Amino acid sequence: MASTTAQLRHPDGRVELRDPSSLAGSRNFNDELAPVPLERRTWTTYNYFALWNGMAFNLPSYLLASGLIAIGMNWVQAFMTIAIGNLIVLVPMLLNSHAGTKYGIPFPVFTRAFFGIRGANLAALMRGLVACGWFGIQTWVGGQAIFVIVGKLAGSGWTDAAVVYDQPWTLWLCFAVFWALQMGIIWRGMEAVKRLESWGAPLVSIGFVILLIWILVEAGGFGPIFSQESQLGWGTEFWSVFAPSLMGMIAFWATLSLNMSDFTRFGKGQRKQVWGQILGLPTTMSFIAIMSIMITSGGIVVYGEAIWDPVQLASRFDSPIVVVAALIGIVLATVTTNLAANVVSPSYDFSNAFPRRISFRTGGLITGVIGIVVQPWRLISDPNIYIYAWLSFYGGVLATIAGVLAAGYWVKARRMLSLTDLFAERGGRYWYTAGWNWRAFVATAVGAVLAVGGAYSAPGAGPFPEHGLIPFLQPLYDYSWIVGLVSAFLVFLVLSPSAHGAASTPILEEEIHERRDQSRIDSAALDR
Repeated sequence: MASTTAQLRHPDGRVELRDPSSLAGSRNFNDELAPVPLERRTWTTYNYFALWNGMAFNLPSYLLASGLIAIGMNWVQAFMTIAIGNLIVLVPMLLNSHAGTKYGIPFPVFTRAFFGIRGANLAALMRGLVACGWFGIQTWVGGQAIFVIVGKLAGSGWTDAAVVYDQPWTLWLCFAVFWALQMGIIWRGMEAVKRLESWGAPLVSIGFVILLIWILVEAGGFGPIFSQESQLGWGTEFWSVFAPSLMGMIAFWATLSLNMSDFTRFGKGQRKQVWGQILGLPTTMSFIAIMSIMITSGGIVVYGEAIWDPVQLASRFDSPIVVVAALIGIVLATVTTNLAANVVSPSYDFSNAFPRRISFRTGGLITGVIGIVVQPWRLISDPNIYIYAWLSFYGGVLATIAGVLAAGYWVKARRMLSLTDLFAERGGRYWYTAGWNWRAFVATAVGAVLAVGGAYSAPGAGPFPEHGLIPFLQPLYDYSWIVGLVSAFLVFLVLSPSAHGAASTPILEEEIHERRDQSRIDSAALDR
C-alpha cells in the first residue's frame, strides 16, 4: 500500500490518521473534533462502567419507579419495565458507539457521513438543544439539594430568606453556585470529566447503599411496598399501560444512544467499551430502581408516608451529619450525570456548527447559558407537560436519527469511513448535495411523523389533543421510539444507493502491524 495513505488501521481494528495536521486548514476542523490519536485512547472497561454508574445515579432515575407505581404497577412490574427498557436501548447505543472507538470521532463528525457535512449540524443541534434543557433541569435540582443542605445547618434564616421571583434569594444563589461548579469542570476538558466519573461513581453508589441500609434498619425490614398488589393486574389493563411506559424508559436514554461516540472515541478497544456499557447501563439502572423501591418502602414505616424524592427524605433525618452526607451524595450524583449526559454532547454539537470559532469549552459555556434561558424552574413546575410529554415526544424524534446512523454505518458503509472526507470543505464522498444528504432527512421526517404524529394526552394532562395530532397515527405513539427507529432505518435503506456516499471510490487504509515481520492481516478480520 502506498506510503502516502492517510488512514492507518491497527491490528485491533482502530483507525487513525497518518498526519492529523493535514486537516488543520479546513473550516470543519478544530482540535476537539479531530480524530483522537491512538495514544490518547485510554478509556478502559472500568471507565465506561464508571461513566454509566455516574450517569444513572441521579434523581430522575431514582424517581422512575415511583412514577410507574403511581400509575398502578406493583414493584415487580415497575422493575421489569425499567430493566427491559434499558436492555432495549443498549442495542442502538452499542451500534452507534462502534464508530467512535474505531475512528476516534465524536457524534457530530460521525453524523456528517450520513446527513452531509452541513446537514450534520441540524441533526446534532436537535440532540444538543434537548441536552441543554435537561442540563438546566438537573442544575436546578442540584441547586435545590444545596439549598436544603445549607438550610439544615443554617436554620430558618436561610430557608425563609426574602423571596425574589417566587423563590428565596438563597435558592437562586445555590443554583448559581452549582451552575458555576459544573462550568468550571467542563472548562477543564474531557480528562476532568473522566476523572470525576471514575472517582465520583463509586462514592455515589456507596452513599446510596448507606442510605438504603440506614432506612431498612430504622424500619426493621423492607416495608409494605413489596407486598402491595398491582392495581392493573397482569391482564389487558397492564399491557396497555406497559407499552407507553416502556417507551418512556427507553426514551430516558434515547439522547445517549445517539452520542455515545463522544465518549467511546477515547476507548482502548471495542471490547472494553462494549463490556463497560453492558455492565454499566442496565445493571445500574435496575439497581437504582430496586433501591428506590426499598428505600421508599422503608420510609413508609419510619415516616408514615411514601417519600419518593430522596432530597425530601434526607431532609427528614434528625442528624445534621447524616443529612449533609446524604445530600452531598445527591449533589455529586447530579454533577456526574449532568456533565456526562447533558454538557459533553451539546459542547461538541455547538463546536461542530462553527469549528473555527467555537471550541469544546465555549460550547459547554453556551450549553450552560441556554440551560438558564429555558427557565428550568418553570419546566419542572408541571412535569406532565414539560418533562414526561417532552421526553416521550423527543424520544421518538431522536430515535429516527439513531435509525439513520445505524442503517448508514452498519449496512450501507459497512463500517468503513473516510476520515479526511469527514472534514472536507467541499467535495468528497460526504458532500452530497451542497453539504446535505436529502435521503437522511426524508428518512428522519418520515420516521418522526410516524413516531410522534399521533401524540396525544389525557384531557387536561398534557399539551397534545386527546385523539392525537394526527388521529389515525395515535396507536403508533404508544410505541414511538421503536416506530421512529425502525421506520427511519428502513426508509434510509430504500432511498440510499448501493454505493454509499457521493463517491464510490474505495477507502484506502494502510495496515499497521505490531511486529515488522508479522504477516499481513486480512482487513475483514481487523474490523472488530
